[in-house]
Amino acid sequence: MLANPSGVRSTACYAQPSHFAFSGRCKLLSSFPNRPRFLSPKKTSKFCSLSLLLSRDGVRCNRFAVKALAEPEVSESVAAAAGGAGAGGSGLLPPVSVKIPFGDREILIETGHIGRQASGSVMATDGETIVYTSVCLSDVPSEPSDFFPLSVTYQERFSAAGRTSGGFFKREGKTKDNEVLICRMIDRPLRPTMLKGFYHETQLLSWVLSYDGLHCPDALAVTAAGIAVALSEVPHSEAIAGVRVGLLGDKFVVNPTTKEMEDSTLDLFLAGTDNAILMIEGYCDFLPEEKLLEAVQVGQGAVREICSAVKALVMKCGKPKMLDAIRLPPPELYRLVEKIAGDELHNVLQIKSKIPRRKAISLLEEKVINRLTDKGYISIEGLSGSGETIQDLIDEEDEDEEIVVDGEVDEGDVHIKPGSRKSTPLFTEVDVKLVFKEVSSKILRRRIVEGGKRSDGRSPEDIRPITSSCGLLPRAHGSALFTRGETQSLAVVTLGDKQMAQKLDNLANVEEFKRFYLQYSFPPSSVGEVGRMGAPSRREIGHGTLAERALEPILPTEDAFPYTIRVESTITESNGSSSMASVCGGCLALQDAGVPLKCSIAGIAMGLVLDTHEFGGDGTPLILSDITGAEDASGDMDFKVAGNEDGITAFQMDIKVEGITLPVMREALLQARDGRRRILAEMMKCSPPPAKSLSKYAPLIHIMKVAPEKVNMIIGSGGKKVKSIIEETGVEAIDTQDDGIVKITAKDLSSLEKSKSIISSLTMVPTVGDIYRNCEIKSIVPYGVFVEIAPGREGLCHISELTSDWLAKAEDAFKVGERVDVKLTEVNDKGQLRLSRRALLPVPETSPEDPSSKQLTGNPDVVVIADSGKASDEGAPQKYVSVPKAEGLAEEKIDRAKVKSSATKVATSSKSNSAETTLLPRKKVFKRVKKSVSKAVTGVSSNDGE
Repeated sequence: MLANPSGVRSTACYAQPSHFAFSGRCKLLSSFPNRPRFLSPKKTSKFCSLSLLLSRDGVRCNRFAVKALAEPEVSESVAAAAGGAGAGGSGLLPPVSVKIPFGDREILIETGHIGRQASGSVMATDGETIVYTSVCLSDVPSEPSDFFPLSVTYQERFSAAGRTSGGFFKREGKTKDNEVLICRMIDRPLRPTMLKGFYHETQLLSWVLSYDGLHCPDALAVTAAGIAVALSEVPHSEAIAGVRVGLLGDKFVVNPTTKEMEDSTLDLFLAGTDNAILMIEGYCDFLPEEKLLEAVQVGQGAVREICSAVKALVMKCGKPKMLDAIRLPPPELYRLVEKIAGDELHNVLQIKSKIPRRKAISLLEEKVINRLTDKGYISIEGLSGSGETIQDLIDEEDEDEEIVVDGEVDEGDVHIKPGSRKSTPLFTEVDVKLVFKEVSSKILRRRIVEGGKRSDGRSPEDIRPITSSCGLLPRAHGSALFTRGETQSLAVVTLGDKQMAQKLDNLANVEEFKRFYLQYSFPPSSVGEVGRMGAPSRREIGHGTLAERALEPILPTEDAFPYTIRVESTITESNGSSSMASVCGGCLALQDAGVPLKCSIAGIAMGLVLDTHEFGGDGTPLILSDITGAEDASGDMDFKVAGNEDGITAFQMDIKVEGITLPVMREALLQARDGRRRILAEMMKCSPPPAKSLSKYAPLIHIMKVAPEKVNMIIGSGGKKVKSIIEETGVEAIDTQDDGIVKITAKDLSSLEKSKSIISSLTMVPTVGDIYRNCEIKSIVPYGVFVEIAPGREGLCHISELTSDWLAKAEDAFKVGERVDVKLTEVNDKGQLRLSRRALLPVPETSPEDPSSKQLTGNPDVVVIADSGKASDEGAPQKYVSVPKAEGLAEEKIDRAKVKSSATKVATSSKSNSAETTLLPRKKVFKRVKKSVSKAVTGVSSNDGE
């Protein structure tokens, strides 16, 4: 490729082939795959490049071909843009900022500020959410193919929300699933608007630079991408925009905020042009078809307003389109391929089985290429009407060989004498393949429209045969095999606790977990091919999300079914609509796992032949139910709808033409409802049917409700308590929540009951006065013993409350592991328990003859204490001290220094209930009058006043 010293991209058309004299086998190529996009205007010669092709046998070196390119003519508009645009003639367009409608508000669109070297760049601002999008394209076209070489990358920068990644690597890396879904939403509406024949690789990059947590960036990113492409040099038919529609009550809201979406019963994303719909995708809670059509109509009106504003912006600062780079196969090639392979294609497309039909089409394609090509180039002169073959033309060229005279090639210029022979058009092998594919598609569409029969013999409304079975995998918690025609899905359900939930890392910096997720897998063996196996592709992520959102509305609440649910859908066969097969198979597998679903749902894929005039019809669009892979590839629409008999839960529509209207969509939705009803009826015939009960291999989950302030008692210091419970009982996990919800996950019932008993004991609310029998002493401390009144729940029995006797040390009378009966006497603010053993001991026996004895022992507020000193004689009097039982006195040590006797002892011991108490004469009785806990007043009372 020659340099372009002016630095301006040329949009001039390439030179058309002219009449030249052929010297020998010199052939002028009218089409070639690697034409340069930049052309130099500096050459004085009318030829810019020369290419020599060796002969097939490598012997005849005089066989060569010339690629001739005329001197480019730079258009006036481009020259003006190059010379006058930007400050100082720098070739850059001036910055532009406009506001365009975006639902009930406006967004700011800026271009020319950032990314000025890109073909198109846009900064879109909605509130404080900012998305930057750029479009660039390669200088040299790639090899022609049957798809537009567009790649889309969307990334949500964590810095947009003022945070960094929570993982080990702080830099954004692997694309998250949410980003993949938005990439698909950008790509799908853009691709149908791209013009065929443009093979320059195009890359669209989109970044979220700022996020306010209120305005969603996905609809903004799709709109920004449509504007960036419209402003760039990429040739396309129409500008696109995207909006989201929510349903709040009975009111539709365009581009609702994140808070409004929390109450919305509809999540509809729509993209299109000012006159047609290109893509819709959304999820709802059994929304009727008519209500969905109203939402689509509201969204289309909003898209129309945006596209009108975008067109005004493009007229102001848009760049000229590279229409000169479009390269289409010559029209005569279509006629030639159809003449050679038309009849055989018509017969081959009637083969019902996919693999034999695909092999037959491949053999026919190879036959056509071998008949027409010669090292990638073909000659068709004389094939129409003359009866000459390719070999005849080659031999004729050998006879007409001419020699280039010496001296006629000078200073890089090639001069070819004009001759009387007609020029021969030449085509690439890739062109032949592209034309063969288009011809095959047209023949298939014509057969459906004219004959009313599809490739497998069905009418447009028919559904393929359906079979299903459950319980294939004995160790799985639930499994189902769903087969519809040549499409088959093996769905497997796994149940688990919260630890199995999928954690989502998002810009909102809110910890989010998914308790239900569906993972879709599409191995190459499902279509009988060899391919790479690795990370899930974008298609697999998109199809899995569609099936997941379709099944989500029928799941029970977490309170009713506390399991985390994982569904794996492995496509074992595929011939169209494998995502909808995942919906049907997933529904059966959930029932087989014992998940109490609200109802059953099914999914179906609809196709469309939009323009039937071309194929002998009356012009009415033809809707196809339950399309196959070939009908998907050759049709104009792929419309997937999932739901039950009366409502829709998920939908996705991709248009391959310039869009469809609301009447066509209404007809497709009503036909899809009839198809779902028939599929649901076939699913009811599943054999063997779903078990509808939990598998014996599924974990058991028990939910307990405790007081929120008791949760810390279950966890313990640093989680020690909950870990000890798990180790002791053998349960799998214990999950606690701040609101007092406790979930116990176990493999068997015995361990579940054991852990349940421990947690119940830990979190019970004891009542003062409760009596606990046969409780174990867990530990002994200087001030008492700790008694376990229930598993994991202990209380303190003070040393003064152990016995009626005075104890110096608790271990003198009790040992660890010994069992005692205790009574709960107090629960403090911290939840600590105070116990008493003495309160349950029998009352000491006294002599009934002595009235003073009855008087003293009968009073519960008096404790009788005898002198422990040795008497000088048997008749010597002994002193007694009566102690009122003040509140809290049991927990304090008695200050025996204030008692006038040298020592005292408890008259009645718990170990010797038969011991008799020696009483003083009634004349002298010492009493401690209750004034306070810490002090006592001693007095003497007697009948004679002593």
